[in-house]
Parts: sequence; structure tokens; C-alpha cells
Amino acid sequence: MSLKRCACIDTLYTELDFYDRFQAAKNDGFEAVEFWDWRIRDLDKVKDAAQKAGINISGFNGDADYSLVDPTHKEKYLVDLEASLQAAQKVGAASVTIHSNALGEGGIVVNHYDELSDTVKLCSMYDTLLASVKLAEKYQIRLNLEGLNITTDHVGNFLQTTQMAAEITRLINSPYLKILYDAYHMQLNEGSICDNITKYIDQIGHIHIADAPGRHEPGTGEINYANVYKVLEKLGYENRVGYELFPLTDTKTAVAAIMKD
Repeated sequence: MSLKRCACIDTLYTELDFYDRFQAAKNDGFEAVEFWDWRIRDLDKVKDAAQKAGINISGFNGDADYSLVDPTHKEKYLVDLEASLQAAQKVGAASVTIHSNALGEGGIVVNHYDELSDTVKLCSMYDTLLASVKLAEKYQIRLNLEGLNITTDHVGNFLQTTQMAAEITRLINSPYLKILYDAYHMQLNEGSICDNITKYIDQIGHIHIADAPGRHEPGTGEINYANVYKVLEKLGYENRVGYELFPLTDTKTAVAAIMKD
């Protein structure tokens, strides 16, 4: 299967200067790159590095200090999201990734909102996503809604399952809102990777790959990625597959494992 492979250059090529990672990813055969926080990067340098390397920018995180699940955050969330969409438009990125909760240093969930019921959290997320989609449609940049694991990296995150994410995006029913299916996160939360990909393939706009446990390259954990790729081929998946993983030893070894499958 010919995958549209995308390198997360916040976890791969970290031995290089950030702006040199674009060319390195291109040299290794990646079709695109993605990264996390655009606010700490020089967007002119990002655009220039991607153009010189001849590689696409898939996207980056579009949210920051505010949460979809907090009804008091809606207006501030939308202001921040619009800034991210403008940044994506400037560098030619196709998408931005969004989450249910604000994430702090190291991906720590800033607020678990234990004082709010799940009903309030869900209704708030749905309401703010409806408004977010209008912005996405305005800029023609897709939003990818990502669920996160609550066992290891993101304790307290509200959006935990593929079903919840996909049912929300189906209800909103916009080509500018899909889910980011992260196989590592979902293996930890729910398992049944192939079944869930099959069930919700119409809502998957991007896939993240890392093995579990450990969040390293395929072949270092328990996920049978050969079978996952076969399912994606059978389903005719055409969107990008992003390798957001931490090399077990070094980038060269990790890339060899990525490109082997």
C-alpha cells in the first residue's frame, strides 16, 4: 500500500535544528511533516524550509490554553483557533489538530473539570465545535479532533473514545471536521484498532502511528501494524498517516522501521 507518510518533526529528527528537519524528512521519503506548537516557531522560516525541501505541511496543534468542554471558554477558544487557522493558511498547512481539553507542558491536561458533569462537557464541546467549523470553512482548513489516552500521558482528558469523536463529527457533518485517529492512544484506551478504523473510516481525516506501550516505532510494542495497514488498504484510506513517535534508539533506526511496512 502506498501510504501518504507524514513525519512529526517534534519527535523525529530532534538531533537536527528544527528548520533542517523538513529536508531530512523529505530525503527519507516522507510526503509531509507535522509539528505541535506553531506559536514557538518562525512561520516565515517554516514556510521557507518546507518550500525549499519540496515537502507538504500536514498541520499542527490548533488549540492552546482553552478547552472545548468548558462553556465559559467558547469565545476565547474561537479567537485562539482563528489565529491557528490563519497560521495554517500562511504556511500552506492542510489541517489543525484540536482536543477536548487544554494541554500544558508535556501534554498534561490542565483542568480535569471534575466539577462539571459529562453532559455539560459534551454539550459544550458540541456547541463550540459547531462554531469552530464555521471558521474552518471560512479558511478552508480542516479540523482534526483527537482523542487521547487517559492511562499514561493525558490523565483527565474528556475525549477518550473513537466512538464519541466520530459520532460528534458525523452529527456536525462537515468536510472541515474529521477525527484524528491515534492508534497509540486508542490502543491504551480501548483496543480493537482494526474494528474501530473500519467502523469509523468515513470520519477519519488523519491517523497517528506509534507502537504501544512506549510510543516508539512500529515493531517495538504489541500493535500488529502490518494488519492495520492491510485494513487501511482494503478500506481505500487516502488521507495521511502521521508518525508521531519517539525513536527507541535514534531517528535513523525508527525511520527504517517506518518505511519497512
